[in-house]
Amino acid sequence: MHTRTISWAGRQMVLACDGLCGKAWGITSRPKVQLSDDHDDVAFLADCELQEAPTDPGTYEGGCSKPRGPAAMNKWCARECERSDIDETVDKIALPDFSKRLLNQPWKHAT
Repeated sequence: MHTRTISWAGRQMVLACDGLCGKAWGITSRPKVQLSDDHDDVAFLADCELQEAPTDPGTYEGGCSKPRGPAAMNKWCARECERSDIDETVDKIALPDFSKRLLNQPWKHAT
């Protein structure tokens, strides 16, 4: 896990990611499959179902684009990257697991 302390809404927070920038598409660009008529009911594809993500997925946050690696974490990572999380402490960080498809609304598909 890679971390950086940032100022978020006036508070000191921890931004963390898995460091797999080559697999980061951005939450608005990551390929997904529709699961129902509800446009928010999607499953984001697993890493193994995808090729490498584009170096520039065409999304920008506060003038920042996707970095080439975790050492250059920036606003794009905090606002757009689907592989990151922000919380008050590292202990509360929960990075998403893209080893399998990730449901946007998992409660609709609980067994």
